[in-house]
Amino acid sequence: MKSLLLDKTKQLITIPRSVQPEVSVVMPCLNEGETVATCVSKARATFQDSGIDGEVIVADNGSSDGSQQIAAASGARVIHVERRGYGAALMGGIASARGEYIVMGDSDDSYDFTQIPVFVEELRKGHDVVLGNRFWGGIQPNAMPTLHRYLGNPGLTWLGRLFFRCPSGDLYCGMRGFTKKAYERMELRATGMEFATEMVVKATLLGMRISEVPTTLAPDGRSRPPHLRTWRDGWRTLRFFLLYSPRWLFLYPGFLLMLLGTVVGVVLMAGPRTVGHVTFDAHTLLYAAVAVLLGFQAIAFATFSKLFAISEGLLPPDSRLNKAFRNITLEVGLGIGFLLLAVGSAGSVFAVHTWGVAEFGHLDYSHTLRVVIPSALALTLGVQTIFASFFLSLLGMGRK
Repeated sequence: MKSLLLDKTKQLITIPRSVQPEVSVVMPCLNEGETVATCVSKARATFQDSGIDGEVIVADNGSSDGSQQIAAASGARVIHVERRGYGAALMGGIASARGEYIVMGDSDDSYDFTQIPVFVEELRKGHDVVLGNRFWGGIQPNAMPTLHRYLGNPGLTWLGRLFFRCPSGDLYCGMRGFTKKAYERMELRATGMEFATEMVVKATLLGMRISEVPTTLAPDGRSRPPHLRTWRDGWRTLRFFLLYSPRWLFLYPGFLLMLLGTVVGVVLMAGPRTVGHVTFDAHTLLYAAVAVLLGFQAIAFATFSKLFAISEGLLPPDSRLNKAFRNITLEVGLGIGFLLLAVGSAGSVFAVHTWGVAEFGHLDYSHTLRVVIPSALALTLGVQTIFASFFLSLLGMGRK
């Protein structure tokens, strides 16, 4: 079977099917001279045993132990990736892959490349991404640190399911398969360990067909320490989750602050409230107003972040956001802003009038602040609403 490609002169040329394998196995490599030959040999033997037309690509990230020569001698195609990082190495290897399906796995002999046919079978069924699950397949003794196995991996996987509804029970599993077309559609950006996490999140947000298969994990065969750093890489994953989810980073905390501040403010507007032996007065009302203000800013940041992420291709378009912008225009935002300014100005005039009645002398602050604080809050929210409306319209110009 042959396919058609364009050469440098824009002329159609034919390339034999053997040059375009069905499956490309991509292994990131950084000083894996002790194990890379074993991994490559297992993958190639699996191709032969299962009748899969495949190739093995070792994406070398600057090894200094001769991993490149060892991999090439074992039958792999070695790709040199200058930019350091787990994700960067995989990006370089996948970019050079010629297969319709990609199976990625570490070259430290911890993953079992004889399981490649399981991933390929799921891809042939029409799935876009096939994730491995080590908790289903089995984790051998000493293959995964106790902290990772019982806290880090389950905890971050749970957050991934909560934030993005990712259908994964093992978010960190490094052996997975996907179609080249799906990979190109995801437009992954992370060059570090977050690469694998970003893939699952992006595939979920884009509505791709995702399946999960059991895979095993064995102790790696190298004598040096692993590249993974528990706390650093755990924080980087959490940071990625927050940056990719404006809802959980800004929107939900903002709504909570506004709700709490509004409830407390309404209760204290009529006068002091005593709970047990504690009396809440105007000072608490001031903090309630601050909570409302911070909540509004957080909600505004959520909207700004979502629009920016969509415009940069970090997040897919959101139909609900598009619908909201059709109804909430610049003019609507300006109207709300000027209304808040009018309310705040009226309250401020009343407060000055009250001060004038007292001949601009001493005031009952417990009473006066119940007018001054809401008025100042309304003035501030009005100005911020006007500015936010103009900024959102500016962000929306590129979308239109």
